[in-house]
Amino acid sequence: MQSTATKKTNHGTRLIFLGLLAGVLAGGFLPQDAHPFAYELFRFLSKAFLRLIKSVVAPIVVATLISGMVQAGPSGGLGRLGMRSFIYFEIVTTLALFIGLGVAHLVAPGLGLPLDLTSSGPVKASAAKGGWDVLLHAFPENALRHAADGEVLPLVIFATLFAVALRRSGEAGAPVARFFDGLASVMFKYTEMIMAFTPLGVFGAMASNVSHMASSHGSDTGGWGAVAHLLGRYAALVLSLYGALAGFIVAVLVPILLFARVPIVRFVVAIRDPILTAFSTASSEAALPKLLDALVRFGVPKPVAGFVLPAGYSFNLDGSTLYLALASMAIAQAAGISLTFAEQLAMMGTFILASKGVAGVPRATLVIIASTCEGFRIPGEAGVAMLLAVDELMDMARSAANVIGNATATVVIARWEGLPAAALGSADEGD
Repeated sequence: MQSTATKKTNHGTRLIFLGLLAGVLAGGFLPQDAHPFAYELFRFLSKAFLRLIKSVVAPIVVATLISGMVQAGPSGGLGRLGMRSFIYFEIVTTLALFIGLGVAHLVAPGLGLPLDLTSSGPVKASAAKGGWDVLLHAFPENALRHAADGEVLPLVIFATLFAVALRRSGEAGAPVARFFDGLASVMFKYTEMIMAFTPLGVFGAMASNVSHMASSHGSDTGGWGAVAHLLGRYAALVLSLYGALAGFIVAVLVPILLFARVPIVRFVVAIRDPILTAFSTASSEAALPKLLDALVRFGVPKPVAGFVLPAGYSFNLDGSTLYLALASMAIAQAAGISLTFAEQLAMMGTFILASKGVAGVPRATLVIIASTCEGFRIPGEAGVAMLLAVDELMDMARSAANVIGNATATVVIARWEGLPAAALGSADEGD
């Protein structure tokens, strides 16, 4: 039986898909040239939603990063299990990032996608940054100014150093730690309110893109042909993500499972329901209770599953991490921007840090992309407007990949802790 939260998520997903379909039809029938007022209304809905998303960035990145590191940092006495978990998380998420980056370079999914640069402010750094400039930019100078300017990299470094200092403060820092924990909780609720408007934002993004494409050929058959071409480019973007995630699972997760001598068929059968829940609801959070229960029944000791799985939901979001790399490069390709190798490495490093602790935020990847891209000469706001039209379809795949990745991490670390291979799967065969 579905929980109330899952039913609510499914209802929201249906509304988003309805907004997507309505946006295609509205934009097709109301091309920009013939109906300028409708086009401006579509753009307003999209831009208003994106402005609300941007309001989340600084407080939620700082609060969740500090709160997460204080509560679950590897230096906090978590012992061998914690250290092994975090080593595994960082290695696998880094591999996911570079697979996403590689697929983006190989397929170039951003070419031909519509990017409305009028929806973004001017990008501050127009010249390519060298390695020393990128490195210097990472050092925080004024945290409040970095927050106001949306410069995530120095803000993340500041929050990381602040969290380390807070951990070393002992009891004197306890009230400050509680403040950031409370701020993170409040920001989650604030974000939930904003995300209730996602169907309108998706409708506006898709309708404005389709309306603009249709206007280049008028409202006749040629206009619908341009719309079909636009939908084809979006389909290429979505399929590139699905292919990259499938490649990551086959090239990274399956060999890890084989090396740990985990019975793969039994493992897949054990977690199939949580995977389907995450895919259908586009939320890995919705699958967490089922996944925890399934892994315990599969044979993972409850103390191991109880620690590794929740920690993985903050530090091991393989699908979301891969998407960050692929999506950011797609935006750069759509904008015709070529990043230096140093800039790409710095951006990947920023994603690794900025993605920690925001797993509970719907559309968290859009929040991170919108803020991070601006610091690397990429029009983040316009890019998110471009991605928003089909983000739900991509969110379904990356949510399922997040579940598979965290389930893999849990059983592998259990084996690393000495659990016999024969203990896995025997209790789950009758289900």
